[in-house]
Amino acid sequence: MCDIPKNEDPALIVGYETSDDAAVYQLDEKTGLIQTLDFFTPIVDDPFDFGQIAAANALSDVYAMGGTPRVAMNIVCFPNSLDTSILKEILRGGAEKVKESGAVLAGGHSIEDNEPKYGLSVTGIVDPMHIWQNTGAQVGDIVILTKPLGMGILTTALKEGMVDQETIAWITKIMGTLNKYAADAVKAFDIHACTDITGFGLMGHALEMAEGSQVTLELSLNSIPYIGAALPLAEMGIIPAGAYRNQAHVMPKTAFEGDLSVALMDICYDPQTSGGLLIALPEAQAEDAMHALEQALDIPFARIGKVIPMGTHALCMKP
Repeated sequence: MCDIPKNEDPALIVGYETSDDAAVYQLDEKTGLIQTLDFFTPIVDDPFDFGQIAAANALSDVYAMGGTPRVAMNIVCFPNSLDTSILKEILRGGAEKVKESGAVLAGGHSIEDNEPKYGLSVTGIVDPMHIWQNTGAQVGDIVILTKPLGMGILTTALKEGMVDQETIAWITKIMGTLNKYAADAVKAFDIHACTDITGFGLMGHALEMAEGSQVTLELSLNSIPYIGAALPLAEMGIIPAGAYRNQAHVMPKTAFEGDLSVALMDICYDPQTSGGLLIALPEAQAEDAMHALEQALDIPFARIGKVIPMGTHALCMKP
């Protein structure tokens, strides 16, 4: 992106410079326009479920900025060799998830391609004075993760027929859960920093938050929620290639203390699809925030660490 000419418009109050989840363009004193786009290839076999997961993933960026989705448009790539009933189910899944978010689905664009791809372009709104960014975490904050990890490992294994139906149903539910519910639950609190966990994995996105905030995030490995079925797969070495790239990027900037499980660390590097929110907020509000999340969510979440003064490493992982 460094070679792309920049349009110096002061109304663009969040661009791509800080690796934030979406762009924010200020329309007036009370309204910021959030713009984001995301799409990908199928990660589950059922086309309806794929549509729901892809839509939830695209909508997530708006929630990670503290905003509300308003308008969504479909992005579709589809081969002419497949039955159009499959495409209908993908679109139906996406439309139902957009409706659940409260946004309006207003059309979209499709092209012919050799492999199906689906996602959304989403427009949302946010108060310019209350934008959540992945920078701003403060010393003394606690760190909360609102969805369990392991999706990349499990969807990789799913393609090889190594995942049972019960686990498939469980990860489909988690990936299809809108981050709306977590975001709404904590909006009454002082959110200092927030991002959603996607392709860079927990460690990659935590690193962005730490470096952008000029602090160190101290995480507790044994507190991090994950899907139980992912652990034996990680121990077998069923790891997506993206996890190794994330690991190579993060390791030089991470201090490791104590006896840490290699498999659990692999889960922390694992790229996520439609992952949870990583939230930093004051410790004094932690108990109330956790209670609010408990009332709002029916999937695992946890307090996973705290923010400490910037040290020689941006991240510190302890047992």
